[in-house]
Amino acid sequence: MKAYGPPGLKRILWNKEYSGNKWDFADHTENDCVYSHLEKHAANGSILDLGCGTGNTANELATNAYKKYLGVDISEVCLSKARRRSQGNGRAAKNEFVCGDILEFSTPEKFDVILLRESLYHVPITKIEPTLNRYGKNLKENGVFVVRLYTSENGAPKPRPTAMIGVIEKEFDVVENCYYRDPGVTVVGNPGATVIVFRPKRAN
Repeated sequence: MKAYGPPGLKRILWNKEYSGNKWDFADHTENDCVYSHLEKHAANGSILDLGCGTGNTANELATNAYKKYLGVDISEVCLSKARRRSQGNGRAAKNEFVCGDILEFSTPEKFDVILLRESLYHVPITKIEPTLNRYGKNLKENGVFVVRLYTSENGAPKPRPTAMIGVIEKEFDVVENCYYRDPGVTVVGNPGATVIVFRPKRAN
């Protein structure tokens, strides 16, 4: 239900989850493997973060790596925390947060980077290609998607995230595809993370 239910139900469930301290352990990911990719491709430009959670990326990414950040999440509880964090570290003017469902959110703005950090899990595999192609219209001319997923656990591939990476490799132009045994986050299960950078295929 938290992944594929109606937006209203998903919002209720995620707000309930984040109202307690269940996810507090994930609030500090300063050494995450995704940041070097974001700094490289954002290049002091703009970032759309789909499934931004409590604002880790917006508050941990080097402040000179971007000029504008828009975070989208279905949970207002998460967004309230993200706004407080941004206010506290002086980034309120460049960090904006809005409530929305990844499968339905739209904006006329264009970005240098569109990030899905662990949030692609909430897109059904059959909807990955059309969803990414829809958001492709929000990329600037040389813009890229950056997707980060845990693709292995205790040395063994995780089937569903691995299949998601396979869809991206097949349907999009891959710029970078990097695997990290130590992704920079303390998570049970000795996971490995994949960061894949890509853009829509150009018409011939």
